Amino acid sequence: MSSLLRDIKGDKVIWAVVLLLSIFSLLAVYSSTGTLAYKYKGGNTEYYMLKHFVILFLGFFFMYLAHKVKYIYFSPVFQVALWISIPLLLFTLFFGLDLNDAKRVIPLPFNLTFQTSDLAKLTLIIYLARLLTKKQDHIKDFRSAFVPIMLPVLIIVFLILPANLSTALMLFTTSLVLMFIGRVNMKYIFYLIGIGLVFLTIFILILFQMPDDKQGRLYTWKNRIENFVAGGGDNFQVEQSKIAIAGGGLFGKGPGNSTQRNFLPHPYSDFIFAIIIEEYGLVGGTFLVLLYLILLFRAVVIVTKIPQTFGAFLTIGVAFSLVFQAMINMGVAVGLLPVTGQPLPLVSMGGTSIWFTSLSIGIILSVSKEIAKKNQQITADVVEAN
Repeated sequence: MSSLLRDIKGDKVIWAVVLLLSIFSLLAVYSSTGTLAYKYKGGNTEYYMLKHFVILFLGFFFMYLAHKVKYIYFSPVFQVALWISIPLLLFTLFFGLDLNDAKRVIPLPFNLTFQTSDLAKLTLIIYLARLLTKKQDHIKDFRSAFVPIMLPVLIIVFLILPANLSTALMLFTTSLVLMFIGRVNMKYIFYLIGIGLVFLTIFILILFQMPDDKQGRLYTWKNRIENFVAGGGDNFQVEQSKIAIAGGGLFGKGPGNSTQRNFLPHPYSDFIFAIIIEEYGLVGGTFLVLLYLILLFRAVVIVTKIPQTFGAFLTIGVAFSLVFQAMINMGVAVGLLPVTGQPLPLVSMGGTSIWFTSLSIGIILSVSKEIAKKNQQITADVVEAN
């Protein structure tokens, strides 16, 4: 065990955050899957917790492997992966597993699913980090810099959009943030935002004019928008989530004592934050928010210390994406945002989503490891000089 701990490199604070999030995850998933276990597993409440533990353990393994690889090697690998993710998104769109009128996933063995947008998100962020690094000498130019950067973003976003609007919008926002940090001409960024808002407005107007029986998945989006604008309306999920949060009070009901887990749809994934507040109170919920903010803060620290531009873009892009997703999930649970279906990174029950989150954090740790190596080299040079 001691040799394994010595072999773990990178930012120790991030490792601690990951460990604490995983503990939260195991406790919350075990508590919130009771109804699921009685419905599908004959009351075997340990089944989903053990399954989740195995998935988390594999996630830690992927994180460990990723942090051992020098981060510059991710650039060529994920450049290829980006062009693989495009046909995978198309395949999912037409032949994926149909869940709630949306084809987002490809079925895998052992009752697991592969959400191709998870692969596309990570590959696009790494691809943008690489491209922004290469284009820095003429980053303000429209044709040679902005167009090559913009095109893959639009392609990936439009392929994700039909089945997963929230993921598409989240990835589009993350890409804009990366462009801003990468010194892309603000005029072009505003053009892109304007175009996006125009298309989104047209999309919403058309959506509200279509008959309900012709909308399919669009009806779900329309219903969520209407409920949110109406202040919750008859949205059963939001109402039950608010009841869970109100019942938690300051210190919560205690681990395993949630009552709303029996009424709230998907308490182990989309609305797991509400269950955490119910059981651990406002104190526990605030602590969880702080963990994600600490992750973002440590990423910013890494960005300020890493000398290579690619490492800086890579770290802030991946970290912002994870924390942004976490804030969206928590915002939905407390009624600040429309229902989106975004999982809470490294906490919600899942399969490939946890593995890609673990891989993302492993990449951040890989970058931070290079800072430690650089500091050790400086120290060694100083000692040798003296």
